[in-house]
Amino acid sequence: MKLETEEKPRRDHDFRLVPAAVAGWAATLAGLQLGWWAATAVGAVAVIGAVVLLARGRSRYVGVGGALLLVGLIAAVPTALRIHDAASDPLGAAAARGVTATLRVEISERPRPIHQAGYADQQAGTRSVAIPARVTTATADGQPVESTGRVLLLAPVAGWSGLLPGQEATTSGRLLPARGGELTAAVLSVRAAPADVGSAPWWQRAAAALRNSLHSLCAVLPEEPAGLLPGLVLGDTSALPQRVESEFTASGLTHLMAVSGGNLVIIGGAVLLLCRLVRAGPRFSAAAAGTCLAGFLVLVGPEPSVVRAGVMGGIGLLALALGRRGSALPALAFAVCVLVAWDPTMAANFGFALSVLATAGLVLLAPRWADSLVRRGVPPGYAEGLAVPLAAFVVTAPVIAGMAGTVSLVSVVTNVLAAPVVAPVTVLGVLATVVGPWWPGAGQVLVHLADPEARWLITVARHGARAPGAALSWPGGWWGGLCAAALLVVVVVAARFRRLRLLVAIGLVVVLLTVVPAKVLAPGWPPDGWAMVECDVGQGDAVVLAMAEPGRAVVVDTGPEPGPVDECLRRLGVERVPLLVLSHLHADHIGGLASVFDGRAVGAIAVGPGRAPAWAWQSVSGEARRRGVPLMQLSEGQRLEWPGLSLDVLGPRYATTRSPALQDGTMINNSSVVLRADTSAGRVLLTGDVELAAQADLLAEGVDLRADVLKVPHHGSRYSLPQFLAAVRPRTALISVGAGNGYGHPSKSTVDVLGTMGVLVTRTDVDGDTAVLPAGSGPAVARRGEPRGPPR
Repeated sequence: MKLETEEKPRRDHDFRLVPAAVAGWAATLAGLQLGWWAATAVGAVAVIGAVVLLARGRSRYVGVGGALLLVGLIAAVPTALRIHDAASDPLGAAAARGVTATLRVEISERPRPIHQAGYADQQAGTRSVAIPARVTTATADGQPVESTGRVLLLAPVAGWSGLLPGQEATTSGRLLPARGGELTAAVLSVRAAPADVGSAPWWQRAAAALRNSLHSLCAVLPEEPAGLLPGLVLGDTSALPQRVESEFTASGLTHLMAVSGGNLVIIGGAVLLLCRLVRAGPRFSAAAAGTCLAGFLVLVGPEPSVVRAGVMGGIGLLALALGRRGSALPALAFAVCVLVAWDPTMAANFGFALSVLATAGLVLLAPRWADSLVRRGVPPGYAEGLAVPLAAFVVTAPVIAGMAGTVSLVSVVTNVLAAPVVAPVTVLGVLATVVGPWWPGAGQVLVHLADPEARWLITVARHGARAPGAALSWPGGWWGGLCAAALLVVVVVAARFRRLRLLVAIGLVVVLLTVVPAKVLAPGWPPDGWAMVECDVGQGDAVVLAMAEPGRAVVVDTGPEPGPVDECLRRLGVERVPLLVLSHLHADHIGGLASVFDGRAVGAIAVGPGRAPAWAWQSVSGEARRRGVPLMQLSEGQRLEWPGLSLDVLGPRYATTRSPALQDGTMINNSSVVLRADTSAGRVLLTGDVELAAQADLLAEGVDLRADVLKVPHHGSRYSLPQFLAAVRPRTALISVGAGNGYGHPSKSTVDVLGTMGVLVTRTDVDGDTAVLPAGSGPAVARRGEPRGPPR
């Protein structure tokens, strides 16, 4: 959208509806967080303020007072009652007891996929969905329950992922307490498929057909752009690789995959431009744009930011049809008032807050900042390109900081680089969605035209995420957001005064030199002469063993998902991998296999005798065929040598005779390849996930297990024999484990045993990437200190 860059004439913004919007939002948010009484109290204060304004009798206060009075009354009575009814819903009391319930529900929104990292024999991906629904009838513990409240269904993908808003279904499961700050009465944990499923409205079926058509058309593209394009156009990230999603988050571009007002502006603007080209009148143009926007809202679903933008767009189109010049700020304030009254849960929705604040920043700040840059000699186009992302970043940074606990340092740059392709890829994607079902050939042409734009966005996000210190840690929650907001207000206000600008500049320099981690200014990783690195890949394993020649290393295991192991190898400067060893075929050891090949030459993939689980073996062998690399099996007693590194295969000591379908997790763990590596820092024992039986076999065979460094088996689980640990007699023990994992790793008993032996214990959930390097009296340890967060 073209920003005004002329100094004159400038129309003052109409703020009359802003107090009402702030009061309605604040009252609803207070009610959700503190209780219905808080909404009543804030609403009452708004009513009192409105009465005071109206009592003054001045015309300029009448509009403000009237809007404030209406919103205050709505917040104090209807909204407070809805919050009270949700809090006292009988299903909430049943959920507190954890009883089993049978519900007849009406689906409110499209199922939202829940991504889960791979672990053990569970493949990474989407295994469950979250579905907001409204209860029509309910029984708990066999007794009827009077409830028509909202519930959240946590259900398996099978049978549930294809449900559409408006469909009814019957299901059973265990009730769980709902999260606070919402109008949800309870959460239902569902295990079985839905029963007695009703039909969806015809418009929902049509929208689903269009969405499925876009996914089919995108199948002609490579995996990453094929998964990204539906996310950019429809907010559908179900096919998006987890690595790309993480990179968009780290680089501050995640908002592009959440359909918001920007999408509606692009689509509405394209329709209005087309109408202008054919010389259509304002009423026809408004009707055409309104019809397209309504169809787009049905297509993408009722997301808070989309509904907010839809209300604003409807107001603007109505003004166009009536021949009146609309104002964005009153439209935004009116949208906030209407939406938080219609659906109070929007008041606590981060996406809604980000959308409203970003729009306010673009309306209030971006034009002024663009004007200021133009006056200082910056060309208008560049001034707008800088002002828009900077304004959006400033007003949304506090919310993002409180929500994510991080502050992106590259967000403005990445958004400036991404901005030129957002509109074209959106228009092309929407056209492909609409045209595809009727003319597949044209749809594929449009998808191919959108492919370069999608690849550019992936490139920008990937390089932004790899920038040193792309995201800095920040206190999370409400206090973190308030602190960030206060800091930004101080900086922006102080910058308006000439005498304070120098102090602000000096303060920012001091912060950069003292608060920003030293790694951003002078990254000290990797340490010189490193011999081994335990990569922090979350809840999984990935070990890198250096050779004498820089840039060459053997990799053992690849973690649970693509991305982290690639980032680790890039930090280490590894360009050639003569051998990639997979200790066993559990998901948390093979999930990142494909990303090891990114920009690197891999000589061969080595595995042990295990072929279970079957899906994992098919994935590994298929990847080897696609990459054209040999797949070799390691055997006990085998020795592999390179300059500066040698590997001896110590196990497994047996090969199971059971078919892959009959092997359980313990059998697969015990089939792990056990390696003894001689490195420049000493001897290293790599144990995969061997458990008690395999450890006992190694002890019984009298294998020389002594090593200076031990990669602790199975993420430090309790299945480690003290005798096994004593036989290794390590000086240093490395535990690869994910922060906040739900498996209890590492076990306190295992850590205590190592502690009593005087072993230095490191953990990737605390220390991040951990390097072992030679020292005079034995191996030394260096920690990168950036542990990955808990699995999502």
